[in-house]
Amino acid sequence: MIVRRIEPMSAAKVGGVLYGLLGLVFGVLFTLISLTGFSAMAGMSSYGALFGVGAIILLSICYGVVGFIFMGLSAIFYNIAAKFAGGLVLQSE
Repeated sequence: MIVRRIEPMSAAKVGGVLYGLLGLVFGVLFTLISLTGFSAMAGMSSYGALFGVGAIILLSICYGVVGFIFMGLSAIFYNIAAKFAGGLVLQSE
């Protein structure tokens, strides 16, 4: 089977979801790191919790938007390259 074209909007949606989930994972890790770092300082643990929750939300949204844009662009560039190179050959058994 030869893949000659990828629908950019379809690739963008999948990329947005995948990168959004990746942002969620990084946000949770960032939260854990910030909580341990801020809890070492006396009286600063509430700022660490607020900063960590913000990181979960912000990183998920930012990663999702960036993934959506770049996967859509990647699909467009692939379609242009596939016109010249003939496409991508996939084999399944």
